[in-house]
Amino acid sequence: MYLSELQLDHYRNYEQVDVHFSPDINVLIGENAQGKTNLLEAIYVLALARSHRTNNDRELIQWDGEFAKITGLVQRQTGHTPLELVVSQKGKKAKVNHLEQAKLSQYIGQLNVVLFAPEDLNIVKGSPAVRRRFIDMEFGQMSAKYLYNISQYKSILKQRNQYLKQLQRRQAKDLVYLGVLSDQLAAYGAEVTVARREFLQQMEKWAQKLHQEITKEREVLTFKYQSQIPDEQLVLDAEGLYQQFQTLYESHQTREVEQGTTLVGPHRDDVLFLVNGKDVQSFGSQGQQRTTALSVKLAEIDLMKEQTGEYPVLLLDDVLSELDDLRQTHLLKTFQNKVQTFLTTTSLENVKKEIISAPRVFTVTNGTVTVADAAVN
Repeated sequence: MYLSELQLDHYRNYEQVDVHFSPDINVLIGENAQGKTNLLEAIYVLALARSHRTNNDRELIQWDGEFAKITGLVQRQTGHTPLELVVSQKGKKAKVNHLEQAKLSQYIGQLNVVLFAPEDLNIVKGSPAVRRRFIDMEFGQMSAKYLYNISQYKSILKQRNQYLKQLQRRQAKDLVYLGVLSDQLAAYGAEVTVARREFLQQMEKWAQKLHQEITKEREVLTFKYQSQIPDEQLVLDAEGLYQQFQTLYESHQTREVEQGTTLVGPHRDDVLFLVNGKDVQSFGSQGQQRTTALSVKLAEIDLMKEQTGEYPVLLLDDVLSELDDLRQTHLLKTFQNKVQTFLTTTSLENVKKEIISAPRVFTVTNGTVTVADAAVN
């Protein structure tokens, strides 16, 4: 899979741009604040219908503009697929093969991307919410079923929390309705939890291999999914887990009404990354944390290939300068001749010529993109 064409209209600092990309390595070079990251973000938004940088869609629209439009042509083994996403004050409209999609969940998955940026270290160092968002975004690209279940779960969770607040303030009394919401939440929560565990188990297989290669087999990386149900009591099928969630909601009902919020479910779960059996978030060195984050992100590439049958597009936003020579070399070797890659940098000196050969180089200047004559030297 690769993105052959991209058109932007009124997107951030781009009035209008039309770019044709190489199926291999694309290097975006330019000074800071010229639009390199905006271009990578546009590809990410085209794939996932949301930004990794902001939750405010208005920020994607050019100043004083009414809408932003992203159009792309995705090349797959089965043929080409035109994609279009329009962001406006009224919301988002997505098209696949020029046909508007009724739901964004039907659109996501047409273009799969893996983004690696300096802030991805937060996957290891950040809060549980960061790791949950990472899981939901990445697995949602690979599985339409998971995307549907997590969307339904979040929607019902919002309704349930609103109703719990009404009960807390004594603006409502109907515990039967709370039970209905609890039953629905338990059903979707069970499906989400089972899928997360299965996906993480598959991702761990790839991440372990990469981590051992980077550390020259001195370290073993393992994942541990943490939920409010102890591992020794956890039932790993959706039906059994559904019943366990129901029991938990019943036992937590008084506390949840008192606090006005849902205290149980996958929205409170976490993932621990263990290096040689020790929690790298709490006890790992900065080098171990960086290696863990790199292994996890690179594992996505092979996992997406395994799940979808095609490699994703790789977006590298100014990460080479953040990695030492060993990790940088391993990163570059991982995607060379395998994955279409977009790499932003302020200088071609950061790009190793012995690893990356004949990239297509683009110069980004104040919202314009031109093919550069420069080569990696």
